[in-house]
Amino acid sequence: MSKTTNKFAPEVRERAVRMVFDHERDHPSRWIAVVSIAEKIGCVPQTLREWVKKAEVESGKRAGVPTEVADKMKALERELRELRQANEILHKASAYFAQAELDRPFRR
Repeated sequence: MSKTTNKFAPEVRERAVRMVFDHERDHPSRWIAVVSIAEKIGCVPQTLREWVKKAEVESGKRAGVPTEVADKMKALERELRELRQANEILHKASAYFAQAELDRPFRR
């Protein structure tokens, strides 16, 4: 999730992206269509452009990592980091107890 608050509801985003796809043929370039629609919904054109790019990635029209895959990767990386930390703690504990066993006087 982004660190900024989302000012626009997902429905507004989806509608704005649909409008760009539907009306880009009516404008000389996609950017001009984005600027026009961004003014209508009250957002910065660059923001709408990012929404459009993300929608294209999600639909497979543009190369990139879909949100679902990125979230899964992030969760797996977090789990891997936690497992490595646990493994390091266990390794250090094992070494500590092995050394303690060696330092203990031998008894019969």
